Amino acid sequence: MKKFLLILCGIILLSGCACKSNEFKESYEALNGKENASGKIHRTISIDEDNPFEKVEAEEIVKKIENNETFYVYFGDELCPWCRSVIEKFIEVAKKNKIDKVYYVKIWDKDGNEILRDKYTLNDKDELELSFKGTESYKKLLTYFDSFLSDYNLTDSKENKVSCNEKRIFAPNFVYVKDGKAVKLVEGISSLQTDARGELTKEILDEEESIFEEFFKK
Repeated sequence: MKKFLLILCGIILLSGCACKSNEFKESYEALNGKENASGKIHRTISIDEDNPFEKVEAEEIVKKIENNETFYVYFGDELCPWCRSVIEKFIEVAKKNKIDKVYYVKIWDKDGNEILRDKYTLNDKDELELSFKGTESYKKLLTYFDSFLSDYNLTDSKENKVSCNEKRIFAPNFVYVKDGKAVKLVEGISSLQTDARGELTKEILDEEESIFEEFFKK
């Protein structure tokens, strides 16, 4: 009886892991070849079933930082075309480097609305307006990742850059946190790629691989 219970527990644990991984796989692959709200086609991608992603809320990332933990985290979304350009190569290189867990924080809801970050817009007078207030956890993450983040700017009707007076966690952003301190942040996007939905040439994929190999290098 004891042996049977141990086997049963093992099956349940394995099933739980599969479901966790498949949630990421299914959400990304569900958009393959489909149109977004603007009529643009989502890139077709294939996600390994044993991918390392575990979906969490931003609050959990904040707690891990404050507990001085070491971990990897990915900020992105299945709707993000740049994310879809790099995610397959990220998984490939992560597996090669024996990375078995990467926390995943979504930035949008199913309709592409912000659920994590501040969102600013410009009105018809090119005046800056806060159209969505980000979460308190997001504000803390901006502080914790400050030295690695870029400024958040908009472009007005005259093509002038308008500062939002804060930095931003963009997508995709992959962050390595060691002992509660962010030590690396990359987007993983090749300098050769100018179109988020364009062809991923061998040269582009090779550069993505180099970026992620350097990211995982201790």
